[in-house]
Amino acid sequence: MLKKLVLIVGAAALAGVAANAQTKLSPKWEELTASDFRDAVAQSKGVCILPFGILEKHGPHLPLGTDLLNVRYASLHAVEQEFAVVFPEYYFGQIFEAKHEPGTVAYSRDLQLKLLQETTDEMARNGCKKILIVNGHGGNEYLIPFFAQSLLEKPHDYVVYAIIGERSRSGGPTKKSTGIDYHAGENETSNTMVSHPELVHIDRAKQESGADQARVKLPEEVYTGIWWYARFPDHYSGDGSAATKELGQWNLGGWVHSVVEALRAIKADDTSLKLQNEFYERSKHPLDTKQSSSAER
Repeated sequence: MLKKLVLIVGAAALAGVAANAQTKLSPKWEELTASDFRDAVAQSKGVCILPFGILEKHGPHLPLGTDLLNVRYASLHAVEQEFAVVFPEYYFGQIFEAKHEPGTVAYSRDLQLKLLQETTDEMARNGCKKILIVNGHGGNEYLIPFFAQSLLEKPHDYVVYAIIGERSRSGGPTKKSTGIDYHAGENETSNTMVSHPELVHIDRAKQESGADQARVKLPEEVYTGIWWYARFPDHYSGDGSAATKELGQWNLGGWVHSVVEALRAIKADDTSLKLQNEFYERSKHPLDTKQSSSAER
């Protein structure tokens, strides 16, 4: 009798594990069924991530999709700690400076903005009222803030948040290389050695130089669009041969942590949308806004 009871309890436990495994939702938008998608959006409290990469040359040793691969790695590991729905591969950003290199896909300026607008609109229509854009590509560091600011042009029933900055952090393992490390160098190569080691050809990293060629002499505060090509025409900045898995683990650990912290803060944020709506309404009557401010003073 005792043996039979043990078997029954064991079977029930296994059934419970199986049921939990079946009900665990994938965070990947493209892997969910329609009904599971509804449940995933509810579980995420309407918070969805748009990992934003690009297709461009990354030195002689890294894949064209390095930025996309790494930003999705960070995002997908973050949602293991704080659940959110993750949008499929998105690489429709700003990369005109690499059009001279094979494999680059550079969409027109108007299409970049229009596609990003329609993507976030569609995400919101599907219940993603809080959208976190996680940037994986330096060339998007002007595009994304401009897009987010442009949402104030007219009312939207959702809020766009963004993590724009660097994909490395201070501290951790001592770096071997010295000098500028902007693109496909020690940091980025280290990251990819963790996210997709099978795609890193470290033996090719010395085939080209990532040195700054400094071909245009201008004051630091003067900007020109050709600056990147003037300094790094081979689309390589730094020394990828110095990369280590340990540095990549440190960098990506920090990136994942920043996404987790952002997700938690965004879920708790009940102010941004209210302020957006207030702003939209007041912007219809700017003279009333001025009088109100004067009266308050």
